[in-house]
Amino acid sequence: MDLKGKVCVVTGGTSGIGAAAARNFSAKGAHVAAASRRGTPNAELIAAAEASGTSIRFFKADVADPRTCRDCVDRIFNDFGRVDVLVHSAGGAVPGGLYKVTEQDWMNAFAVHVHSIFHLVRAAAPLMAQQGGGAIILLGSAAGLRGCLGALAYGVVKGALPQFARSLARELADQNIRVNCVSPGIIHTPFQNTLTPEQAKNNIQNRIPLHREGTPADVAVLIVTLVENDFITGENVVIDGGMTMRIV
Repeated sequence: MDLKGKVCVVTGGTSGIGAAAARNFSAKGAHVAAASRRGTPNAELIAAAEASGTSIRFFKADVADPRTCRDCVDRIFNDFGRVDVLVHSAGGAVPGGLYKVTEQDWMNAFAVHVHSIFHLVRAAAPLMAQQGGGAIILLGSAAGLRGCLGALAYGVVKGALPQFARSLARELADQNIRVNCVSPGIIHTPFQNTLTPEQAKNNIQNRIPLHREGTPADVAVLIVTLVENDFITGENVVIDGGMTMRIV
């Protein structure tokens, strides 16, 4: 896909990986709709869009609410006149094992990370199909590929996303809509602020073979590559410095 002039929707698009993806889309000549729970404009993203001669607009949307998902896609389509790319980057940590995670947190984890995709794609896919195709990227996690202590809900919802991507990819292929999943490992974002210095040190020294954390920019490059490549669909691509491939 040539991104010039296209419209890219990024949930969680004002910080972390979502903001990095939005910045890269702007650099490629795409217009960006950044949806977030607060809808607060990001000055850095505005400057990036202005520098590349594109536009960015910010939308307030709590993707845990089905109606909000549908309304957000409709508002973006009404504003831009098209929807070409959807990146679902919204999400957050869900701490707690089997006996500590609350029922409310368990249900909300599914609402934010999984159910939202159903409602967003159901609204966006027909619009993409009318234009001859599109691309959808889901943000999974290395935590969804391995058993992680103390984060049961997070691991389960993120583990669902590669299969969600495969199923959507198969169903939407005839409409030339490609769906892929990106599963980052330990990426230096505010998400990691809950770690103790000892945990952060252990990650770098013992858990990540490349001995460094990834950056949102690393993940954003991969997201844009999967959007641009017209012959990749139904895949889950891990970007984790080798963490999930190691035995010891």
